[in-house]
Amino acid sequence: MKLGLQLGYWQAQPPTNHAELVKAADESGFDAIFTAEAWGSDAFTPLAWWGRETRNVRLGTSIVQMSGRTPTSIAMHALTLDHLSGGRMVLGMGVSGPQVVEGWYGQPFSKPLARTREVVEIIRKVLAREGAVTNDGPHYPLPYRGEGSVGLGKPLKPITHPLRADIPIWLGAEGPKNVAQTAEIADGWIPIFYTPGSAGMYQPWLDEGFARPGARRTRADFEIAATCHLEIVPDAAAKQAAIDAMKPFAALYMGGMGAKDANFHKQVFERMGYEQLAGTVQELYLTGRKDEAAAMIPDALIEDLHIIGTEGEVKEKVAQWAETGVTTLMLSLRTTDEVRRIADLLA
Repeated sequence: MKLGLQLGYWQAQPPTNHAELVKAADESGFDAIFTAEAWGSDAFTPLAWWGRETRNVRLGTSIVQMSGRTPTSIAMHALTLDHLSGGRMVLGMGVSGPQVVEGWYGQPFSKPLARTREVVEIIRKVLAREGAVTNDGPHYPLPYRGEGSVGLGKPLKPITHPLRADIPIWLGAEGPKNVAQTAEIADGWIPIFYTPGSAGMYQPWLDEGFARPGARRTRADFEIAATCHLEIVPDAAAKQAAIDAMKPFAALYMGGMGAKDANFHKQVFERMGYEQLAGTVQELYLTGRKDEAAAMIPDALIEDLHIIGTEGEVKEKVAQWAETGVTTLMLSLRTTDEVRRIADLLA
């Protein structure tokens, strides 16, 4: 199992230590670094900026929001970064949610699975560069002939020859149909809550996708890049403090991420068996009682979602994650010492 450094997206100000974290990851044997985006910083620019000094790590987006760019624009970003990095680009994408898609990008959220399939197909056509890129689908027609068209759209193929036609495409997916489609059409999957405790729930969905005619990958060569917080602690008291510190983040995803009736993260927790808890946490969170919501999160859930413990406990838990089929652990780390210590421990 490989290690990835999850840099995430920027908060109110740009981070001050990501260059150092990236350098440490590149020198310590990490396989990849990943950047994200919400409605502030974008995912591609930091990879170009911080990745320019790296030699070893792959450069991945986790994730690019598909509604923020046309499929051909996403392909251009990936094509460019793949050339600049010497073939180290990993394109991670996702549909995001209706609040962001319609509220920030001004695009319709409906038909997310069909839109995802079209985006992937168009990007692969661009990277293959076998001819002019066209698409007959309803979501991203190429050439465009709809309302407002002047009728002069011309099928094109990229001027720049892609370095690789098979840049890995990983998809963020949470629900049964989306996970199955990801296993069918993608090279990898970026789950948000894939853990030793929940892994069994996902296996039939993945198997359904792998079994579809024309599936791109098999379980043997399909990547699962799971995200978690990993923290080495000296004793039980420090472990409890670390667990407590993660509860507000679990409460945010369970209760405050997305619209009340369209919180896809909450739905994952419900499928994991926390339906009653998720409802209570959401009610507390949406009424401003965030501390009470966090206090409802049980220790056992945090211990399943994340890897927290002494060095021995961490090694044991990492092995459990590997047994579930995880090929890459995406870790959010705060210091270069943490990066190097974890790399040494798990080497």
